[in-house]
Amino acid sequence: MQIFTLFAIFLSVCLMAIAKRTQALVIAFRIQSFFLFLMTLLLAIEDGNIDLYIIAGLLLVLKVVAIPIFLLRISKRLKASENIGLFINSQLSLIALLVIMYISWYFSKMIFAYDGAAQIAMIAASLTTALCGVFIMIFRMTALTQIIGLLAVENGLFLLASTVSGGMPFIVEIAVFFDVFVSVIIMGIFVYRINKLFTHIDVDKLTLLKG
Repeated sequence: MQIFTLFAIFLSVCLMAIAKRTQALVIAFRIQSFFLFLMTLLLAIEDGNIDLYIIAGLLLVLKVVAIPIFLLRISKRLKASENIGLFINSQLSLIALLVIMYISWYFSKMIFAYDGAAQIAMIAASLTTALCGVFIMIFRMTALTQIIGLLAVENGLFLLASTVSGGMPFIVEIAVFFDVFVSVIIMGIFVYRINKLFTHIDVDKLTLLKG
């Protein structure tokens, strides 16, 4: 089941890389978050840890349901669902992501050579997810995609912390979840206000406003 979950996370990362519309990008993020929830739930069942059950519940409520719904509503109100703007087209993005996957796997295998294959695969998946988020933030033009890229980075870091250290302290996990949720709300409001003032959320055009 863990292998299937990791495969699904890799697939969601590929979907994020090739997405051309905001709605597709949000749906790919939702898929990714769902399988992170599923992985956390399986760990909770295996360990019988009540803290992990709570964290899995927060993942489901915030990242699978609340945040995607909020982003889709913002996208609809901004009419930003048609095109996210690509500095690099979908084909080259997929090739770049495959290179990122290979580098992540090679780095994981080199640093964690004495761990099991499943552990190495999880570390590679977490690094790939985080780096894909950075890739989206750099090579997608709209401000809304910057938020989704940041959320993907956070997903990758969450998976990495869960894999390497067995998870962060419970209080830290809760604080991070609420920080992310509040940050998304604030950034969504800012994006909405930017669109109202400048009639677009194209990051490339907004850089022209710098003094």
